[in-house]
Amino acid sequence: MTNQIAMTTNNVLLPERIQKLVKALSHGVYERENAIRLCLLAALSGESVFLLGPPGIAKSYIAKRLIKAFDDSQFFEYLMTRFSTPEEVFGPLSIQELKDNGKYVRLTEGYLPTADVVFLDEIWKAGPAILNTLLTVVNERVFRNGSEVLPVPMRLLVTASNELPEPDSGLDALYDRMLVRIFVNRIQEKGNFRRLLMGEGKEGEITIGSDIAIKAHEYSQWQQQIEHVALPDTVFEKIYALKMMLEREAEKDGNNFPADELYISDRRWKKAVRLLKASAFFNGRNEVNPVDLLLLQECLWHSPESRNVVTDVMRNFAQSVCFNQDEALLLANEANEDSRELVQEIQSALGHKVETEVSMRKEKYFVDLSRARRHSVNMAKNLIKFVMLDANPSVSEKEKGDSRWVYVEAGEFEKKIKNGACEVYGYVNKNPNLCMLRFDIDSERGLMIKDIANRPVAVAIAGVDDNDAAAFEQWQARNESAIAKIDEAKHLLRLGHTQLSAALPHHFANSELLELLATSITDAEEALQRQAVKFEKSAFRVRMLSEYFA
Repeated sequence: MTNQIAMTTNNVLLPERIQKLVKALSHGVYERENAIRLCLLAALSGESVFLLGPPGIAKSYIAKRLIKAFDDSQFFEYLMTRFSTPEEVFGPLSIQELKDNGKYVRLTEGYLPTADVVFLDEIWKAGPAILNTLLTVVNERVFRNGSEVLPVPMRLLVTASNELPEPDSGLDALYDRMLVRIFVNRIQEKGNFRRLLMGEGKEGEITIGSDIAIKAHEYSQWQQQIEHVALPDTVFEKIYALKMMLEREAEKDGNNFPADELYISDRRWKKAVRLLKASAFFNGRNEVNPVDLLLLQECLWHSPESRNVVTDVMRNFAQSVCFNQDEALLLANEANEDSRELVQEIQSALGHKVETEVSMRKEKYFVDLSRARRHSVNMAKNLIKFVMLDANPSVSEKEKGDSRWVYVEAGEFEKKIKNGACEVYGYVNKNPNLCMLRFDIDSERGLMIKDIANRPVAVAIAGVDDNDAAAFEQWQARNESAIAKIDEAKHLLRLGHTQLSAALPHHFANSELLELLATSITDAEEALQRQAVKFEKSAFRVRMLSEYFA
């Protein structure tokens, strides 16, 4: 309970503080802001970082900056070679302790076991004695010094290399512990390159105010509070969907790298989830948001080749899955297809078929109106009602908008329809003014009315074609089911928009992926709106069908 209360208080204050810290650490650097943000998040969650890139691109500079984030902290860095010894990393042996007590004890002060931020360059050049000890330090945060087990205060381990560990080198376990993996490239943008050459940056010392520098007791408290951040079931489902997407990519033919380079261990997934919780916590939230999942782009690759695949998968994930964009549009497509099939079925069932008779060796058309209900409009009587069975722009220039039904005088219609296509005066919807209406008969003897675009619209006759109550009930149920799909699609995208807004500003996510995500939601909403406009006209017509026949 205490942790929950403290967490709530911190959540109010932390985001602005973290934002200031990120800004201060990134001040004066060129195209390294994303790396600094991710390294800071890794430090705040107690995870390790691997920087891959050629020499001379400020990998050590990133690590040195991060030490400034912590109040009263120690920094240790070392450039590994094949000749490096454990003494150079973990401290020399105490000759005095060896003489007096016969114990192998290292003098660790000023070396890795006492540092808060550690940078090990060319990590894979180190020998087994160093790397095996380092694996224990990373795993357990302890250093075994003789008979003593000393806690290691290391909050962040940054390793770097311009190469990956050799296959079958036995380094996979250590490499797997490097949760955040960042490819650091040369400066790409022309303006930034110019500023670098002209010395316009602030690459020297930076000052972090005491009000935002992280204190030791705060850091310890935050590690406990991160555990209380919730992982909602809906977010878990998205993580699982991403896992399936990556596994499908690994199984594809034609990859120019071994399939196991897209293998992601259960341990890595678990550590990645803790990173996501840390992201939520330091962004002021009590649960992981789908936006946090964008950080997984830098946690799931193994090599430059697999990094390209992971990047493509993450872009697809951001555009299609992260906020249910594809699911919403699929529901809308299903709803429109359901509606189209339903309208076709209604037209097939209710569309009036005319009869034919031969008179004077000429085919005549006959419409039996004996069972049709009679209606009156103004002073006109003996009118029959034709119901349009599909959406239309109107069947008369005098009546704008969708035409739902028309009234025509029975005797005049029976007389004129005998010759097929004909024009008859009648009333459209509830308009009391007479309009000229054009009727026709299609090749299958279906009775049609022409709309103002000269397109045929199937019609039914009230009192003749609307006597199957069970069919009407079934159509209504199917129509409501299609409407529910459209409503669910709208709900999914509204929820996505709300969740995106709740996650912004985000202090750690890749800005390009964020922009892609935001654009995809807008595009999905616009596509859904276009689908909904078409759908809702048909759905409304089906919903009101019984009333149209009244």
